[in-house]
Amino acid sequence: MRQNLSLRFFTVGLISVVAAGCGGDGPPPDPDSSSLRTLGQGQVVGYTHPDRDAHVWKGLPFAAPPTGERRWRSPAQPADWEGVREALESKSPCTQLDMGDSTLVTGSEDCLYLDVYAPKFAVEALPTGNARRPVMVWIHGGGNSIGDATVYDASRIAVENDVIVVPIQYRLGILGWFSHPALRATAANAEDASGNFGTLDTIRALEWVRDNIAAFGGDPDNVTIFGESAGGMNVFALLLSPRAKGLFHRAISQSGSTVAFTREDAETFADEHPRRLTGSNEVLLRYLIQDGKAVDRAAAKAKIASMSNREIETLLRSKSKEELLAIFDESMGGGMYFIPQLIRDGEVIVDLDPAEAFATSGKHNAVPTIAGSNREETKLFALMMSPHVNRFFGIPMGVSDQSAFDLEGEYGGLLWKVEGVDSPIAAMRSGGRSDVWGYRFDWDEFGSILWVNLANLLGASHAIEILFVFGFTDFDGMTNNIYASPETAVTLSEQMRAYWTEFARSGDPGNGGGKFDLPAWEPWGASPEDAKYLVFDSAAGGGLRMSNAILDRDEIIARLDGDERVATTEERCRLFRNFTMFSGLIEPAEYDAFQNGACAPWPIEFPPLPGS
Repeated sequence: MRQNLSLRFFTVGLISVVAAGCGGDGPPPDPDSSSLRTLGQGQVVGYTHPDRDAHVWKGLPFAAPPTGERRWRSPAQPADWEGVREALESKSPCTQLDMGDSTLVTGSEDCLYLDVYAPKFAVEALPTGNARRPVMVWIHGGGNSIGDATVYDASRIAVENDVIVVPIQYRLGILGWFSHPALRATAANAEDASGNFGTLDTIRALEWVRDNIAAFGGDPDNVTIFGESAGGMNVFALLLSPRAKGLFHRAISQSGSTVAFTREDAETFADEHPRRLTGSNEVLLRYLIQDGKAVDRAAAKAKIASMSNREIETLLRSKSKEELLAIFDESMGGGMYFIPQLIRDGEVIVDLDPAEAFATSGKHNAVPTIAGSNREETKLFALMMSPHVNRFFGIPMGVSDQSAFDLEGEYGGLLWKVEGVDSPIAAMRSGGRSDVWGYRFDWDEFGSILWVNLANLLGASHAIEILFVFGFTDFDGMTNNIYASPETAVTLSEQMRAYWTEFARSGDPGNGGGKFDLPAWEPWGASPEDAKYLVFDSAAGGGLRMSNAILDRDEIIARLDGDERVATTEERCRLFRNFTMFSGLIEPAEYDAFQNGACAPWPIEFPPLPGS
């Protein structure tokens, strides 16, 4: 739990502070009659944002509650309502382990709702026809097992950049991605059988946007999906989904990845897979032991082999949300746990390696695409794991060896960029597409909170760019602690929002619409030597600039293998082990062969059984 509390402490500037901008836990705002809108489901009224001229509607249902028999089924159409619905408060996040105490379960299975942020239009002045505004649908991160769309106050980007922003919820973890033959046996259609319920939720949200966003002044024929981390992964999943074709027109993946799993991976036992994946049969095994129906792994496997599909489905559906999540450990920190997700079922997600699909015409949704990563992605996670961080009761307080800690961030960022940017964008480019752009986020100019130097600990780490994309630059007395130079942070936020929204408007980020005299963001080139991407940084860090510093997977491994900055073989092996654990690009057998076998063998352990 201490590890999770420390994660909560250091995400205050990324999530908790963001939530403060949404009004906190105070009373709901008063409805504003000028926000009255008529949807297909009925009439709805929202409110005016307290800090800027934005209309906000919260807690709008885009699907029927996925509860009861609808658990592990594709989302259904939401019900209509009578009268005027007051959309003044966000609904519950989806079921997940609590970020601060992963022995607790928070959220609800009834969670398929979205919020809408728009410039403030009087009813009679609502844009129509060609005047309708671009729509940006935000998909939150959290490892696809935690997270909450409702903490993202999109009022600034909506008002200052003249777009409609729609943050959406989707089912998480075992409720979002779960493939088992027993559930497929009673599935009514291919969607129900896919196992990709979280992906189907994002598709259903896009269908709702198509059918209703014009009522808010948005253009249903100009929809951009954008998301960070797991949200970026889900952006790639939508690009790979035949079911999402035509529902969006541009895509932005921030620190995403293109890892997708076969049906076999999704249904594996942990001790029968090189990566010890917690597939659906492993989950079932753990439930049997949890319930006292088997004493060990062998007995649980024998029990599963003797059970009918009906018995297995009945067992799974009988579990409360607390019982469903009780078997997952907290090894990833912050309430996150891992199960195979984004399943290559061949219906919802194409059954191809993602790179092959992106390189092949007709095997992905070929819309203008931006993909990017942060220079030191993994520093956020290294805070909890690195031996080079000083901690007090589990809370990071400083760095004992800054050079070694920076190397962790450097190598983690390089590999993340290959997996989440270079590989998918180069694959799209090799298939003949020219409407693809890459970026790297380098800003690292944090301030200090008390005696803790945030710049040394976080650098250009995972999720930092969210602050700039949404314009979170005012922190109620803490701005000077979060940013060493608030003025330059505001400038970089304006620049990034200009590029993001110009891309949403036209399908080309260009020079950000010309407002800030920005350099042209050039598309990714046709050859590795011309693989240009835009670097985002303040003027002190070199400013906005194009770069083509590209390394592939093998070059990164070779660099680490001979990097004289790494002091010991033990440290070199630890860095490579991190590669293997957190990247889909490197297999455990490669770890065992690294440094001529000098590293300790790849761990053969699998997640501890309940009660162990």
